[in-house]
Amino acid sequence: MARISVKHIGLVKTSLVMCSCVVSSCLLLIAASEAESKETHPPNKAEKHWVSTVFDNFTSATDALQWSDIRVINNWRIQQHAQSKTYRVLNLNDEVVAEGTLDLCSRHFSKLIKNGDIDPFVGNKAVIVIHGLGEGRSAMKPLVTYLQDNMAASIMTFGYASPQATLAAHAHALGKVLAGLPPTTAVSFVGHSMGNLVVRRWLQNAQPEMIGRVNRMVMLGPPNQGSDLARLAAHNHWLKTLASGAAGELVLHWDTIRHDLQTPTFEYGIIAGGKGDNEGYSSILEGDDDAIVRVSETKLNGADGFLIIPVRHSRMMRNPDVQKETLNFLQRGRFAKTTYGINIPEK
Repeated sequence: MARISVKHIGLVKTSLVMCSCVVSSCLLLIAASEAESKETHPPNKAEKHWVSTVFDNFTSATDALQWSDIRVINNWRIQQHAQSKTYRVLNLNDEVVAEGTLDLCSRHFSKLIKNGDIDPFVGNKAVIVIHGLGEGRSAMKPLVTYLQDNMAASIMTFGYASPQATLAAHAHALGKVLAGLPPTTAVSFVGHSMGNLVVRRWLQNAQPEMIGRVNRMVMLGPPNQGSDLARLAAHNHWLKTLASGAAGELVLHWDTIRHDLQTPTFEYGIIAGGKGDNEGYSSILEGDDDAIVRVSETKLNGADGFLIIPVRHSRMMRNPDVQKETLNFLQRGRFAKTTYGINIPEK
């Protein structure tokens, strides 16, 4: 009988975990594959279909779906693998420069700061941008670049292995990143989709002094009231069986986890994607929607601003109106417009 090396066994296990991870994170998107209704204007033939774009992001984010940040300084980061005690250090180009135990990576990180490779200066304002389910930090790049070009603040991204662990675990990792920032740094958040739930779950156990340092938050397409799409997926035995981690919680245990999601006490605004009518982009969701999340599901009592912009869920980060309004709220605590009209073509 042929012998299989430990190394090969490890590679097989890793491949299986990665496949499971991608399948789980695709859960809601599979259910949404028929969610778009007919366009009110002819599609641009040169433009990729939104599903193709999402799955392109999934391909590039496969590695990211395995790791969660626990320390971030000027976008150098220490990460922990979701299924092991392994840690690694990534540079600005997301290249691994050290890997091993937490102690080894922490010492290497400190050495990089001491040698001047990492600039420890964060400044008195930081914006932490958080991706959604099944995405990596790269999915937020268009919005991050826009904010970097237009804000006098440190723009940071927080990555988490969305389908590989619970919301509580992701919130704990976010807490570690926040604890690593200078105590004089005021923080704002920009979340996409499930990234908003991570922040709301973090609020459940966050220290009052840390919450007091949060200035504002912009929620993009947040499933604040759960997800009908997830509930539809829960009726499919195959999809229900594959659900794991935070995806599984959204699909199977919303009535339990929603009690741990706190409403922010700081200023926050919500941007929902939709057509501004009663149909939305989906043919299977009731009412207005962004093809994934219904407009009514994004709402949360106490919001300091609410805006519907004609954009699909996966396109929010690169939509110019979303970018401008995110900047407006972060800087002024309000959106520039109160409405974008009904059935306006998507940019």
